[in-house]
Amino acid sequence: MNKVAIIQARTASTRLPRKCLLRVCNKTILEHIVLRLKHANCIDTICIATTTNAEDDIIEDTVQGMEVAIYRGSESDVLDRFYQAAKMTKADIICRVTADDPFKDPEIVDNFMGDFLKGGYDYLSNTIKPTYPEGIDIEIFHFNALEKAWKEATLPSEHEHVTPYIWKRPDIFRLYNEVYEEDLSDMRWTLDKAEDWVFVQQIYEYLYKEKGLFLMKDILELLKKHPELTKINRNTVRNEGYLKSIKEESM
Repeated sequence: MNKVAIIQARTASTRLPRKCLLRVCNKTILEHIVLRLKHANCIDTICIATTTNAEDDIIEDTVQGMEVAIYRGSESDVLDRFYQAAKMTKADIICRVTADDPFKDPEIVDNFMGDFLKGGYDYLSNTIKPTYPEGIDIEIFHFNALEKAWKEATLPSEHEHVTPYIWKRPDIFRLYNEVYEEDLSDMRWTLDKAEDWVFVQQIYEYLYKEKGLFLMKDILELLKKHPELTKINRNTVRNEGYLKSIKEESM
């Protein structure tokens, strides 16, 4: 089965514009994410799913030479963009990645993919009931589940955030939620605001220069030594973007 990591990326962002193109340790965040995913043994293909907007030409330019596929589609209908990217790459299994999570852990991707394949699930993630730090989010699902969502999803939030149609329907799909040994869901390791960028730079300065590839366990060890780093960006609600979409639908 063809296992494809699809990275959704665009330059437009109201809170932190062009965040995936910010540079740390001589590379953009998008390049770092691609390189980290290349260490996941289970991934056969990496695809960047960006928009057809001219301002996103730079997304395509940034990953030239990195041996990744490119799909360009709708900016607002991210579900369609994902579905078309999956069709283009002939994906059987999709690992969804967002370009604002610069600490994606290839070991976790491999472990979750193993659980997904052994369990016979339609959708596996660590986000239905979060216990991992925000930014270590992993979603893995079959193409058939994505196609059903693409055909039947009607809510704007389901088109903007790709997977809600799937994980909100345990009566239709076989779902599985990965749980960490302790609840770390209050930790924020994603990139959406200026204070997040300060945190990301600090972590990369400490760990990338020493290790190159560093993992979730390395970040946790660093934060034990430097707990002050956790204070940089801890005052943001988890999944703020999705919650905003739900609020707008209810108005």
